[in-house]
Amino acid sequence: MVSSRRYVADSTLFTGWFKSSYSGGDQGECLEAARGYASVPVRDSKAADGPAVVFSADGWSSFVTAVKSGRLDA
Repeated sequence: MVSSRRYVADSTLFTGWFKSSYSGGDQGECLEAARGYASVPVRDSKAADGPAVVFSADGWSSFVTAVKSGRLDA
């Protein structure tokens, strides 16, 4: 599925969801990403049938790098 949109209203259009290794266990702050696409769909694990934000591969890589380096601390 190739799309120029940055979100989809129904994330069930994608398959291959997995929980981020950075997601906490009991805090309810879990992200899931879907494997197997040129873009990277990301959703809130608590809203499995809700929307997904769709990153470009480069955008997702930049986001992950920023999280790992602590540049996105609240």
